[in-house]
Amino acid sequence: MLSGRRILLGITGGIAAYKSAYLARRLVEQGAEVRVIMTASAQEFVGSQTLAAITGHEVQTELFAGSSPSPHTDLASWAEIIVVAPATTNTLGKLAGGLADDLLSNTLLAARCPVLLAPAMHTEMWEQPATQRNVSRLIDDGHRMVGPESGVLAGGDEGVGRMAEPEQIVAALEKLLAG
Repeated sequence: MLSGRRILLGITGGIAAYKSAYLARRLVEQGAEVRVIMTASAQEFVGSQTLAAITGHEVQTELFAGSSPSPHTDLASWAEIIVVAPATTNTLGKLAGGLADDLLSNTLLAARCPVLLAPAMHTEMWEQPATQRNVSRLIDDGHRMVGPESGVLAGGDEGVGRMAEPEQIVAALEKLLAG
């Protein structure tokens, strides 16, 4: 189902970023070509070299680095689908508001392909009216969501806000790509 598909994985700065390495591995095992964009905050949680080794492609982290004059439009046009996992409340807010201040947010705004968001944050952040307004706006704009789930969160807290498991995200990607 994912064999030969071009999937762009955006990783943002939350503790759930550690699951993104496993997600990338699952996608590659299924034959997908995976490219990765990591935000600066994501790099505080997981190393870009890990994702490069898994995907076989250099991880993109900067809007104004490298040889491409327009890396965000290059990546957006390359991708058949974009998944952001984890999608922090900051990322959801930027996307809902049309703000672009890094490579990932610029790429998301340049994308014409489906975007799947896998939110991950503490319960208090998920339940904020501003976050819920942003999620509603993103859904109205045509973006898809997988999760968040209830369970144990960082620091031992429990509640809604846990990122969907990589297998759930893979299943959601397959469903979206199947049409």
